Amino acid sequence: MKVMIRQTPKGLEAYVAKKDLEEMIVETETPAIWGGWARLSNGWVLDLPAFDTPPKLPITVEARKHPEAEG
Repeated sequence: MKVMIRQTPKGLEAYVAKKDLEEMIVETETPAIWGGWARLSNGWVLDLPAFDTPPKLPITVEARKHPEAEG
């Protein structure tokens, strides 16, 4: 699914347009978030793609939702 990641004053936020879902990223597998999972405030866990150099935000990426995640 297409997910937009952006920086807000409160922290990183993920927006999924097809679900009209806007949630804060509350936990990540890696400090840079790329190439690991990210947990959203609603309980979803998304696998995010890896980048050699961190991209500029905001960015839209292809992410996968873990099937066992809440939501």
